[in-house]
Amino acid sequence: MSAEILIVEDDSSINNMMCEALTKHGFSCTQAFSGTEGLLNIQNKNFDIAIFDLMMPGLTGEELLAKIREFTKLPVIVVSAKVDVDSRLNLLDLGADDYLVKPFEVRELIARVEVQLRHLEDRRNGAGSGDGESEEIISAKDMQLNKLTYEVTLKGEELPLTRQEYKILELLITHPTKVFTKQEIFEFAWNETYFSEDKTINVHVSNIRSKIKKITDDEYIDTVWGIGFRLAKFK
Repeated sequence: MSAEILIVEDDSSINNMMCEALTKHGFSCTQAFSGTEGLLNIQNKNFDIAIFDLMMPGLTGEELLAKIREFTKLPVIVVSAKVDVDSRLNLLDLGADDYLVKPFEVRELIARVEVQLRHLEDRRNGAGSGDGESEEIISAKDMQLNKLTYEVTLKGEELPLTRQEYKILELLITHPTKVFTKQEIFEFAWNETYFSEDKTINVHVSNIRSKIKKITDDEYIDTVWGIGFRLAKFK
């Protein structure tokens, strides 16, 4: 069965171009031309991937992404002319899975869609990297992470995390004895080349700790000064 892809782009020429290219590659496409129309489609049909523009009528791409992340983990590729690092990091924090800068070549679009489909298939199959990571549920003390749904519970309560916050915890819990540098954490959680932005990791770790503190006083992340972070050693 071919993958179902939703294209949300108000520029009809770009929308049609993406639809034609993806259809020729064997995918099934649904086209929407506003953020509001895109949201209605996602609420009423199951898709494998969604591709969003940012500047759209109805709902912007950022607003649409925030709304759908309230109820679905649907893989999202954002397409935009914005190229600055802060814009990309903000979108990834909101829950985007990938980012494609306009103008782009069709072959890059196809390649990025195929990468997301492989990731989706891995999650559906519970596949990992082989080092004990194929388990659907991973845990540390009173915390449990579901690698298929990205849901996290702590002492039985839901722990609301952004995608990057989840990935940071997943990395630390999967390798409980390893100290990770900020570069290693960034490249795992953001799937991008590290830009030496130390504040990015510090802010996300601080946010995780603050959310944990609302449920328990237990520490789950240790700072290893001069190196990075590791999973806390539990007594």
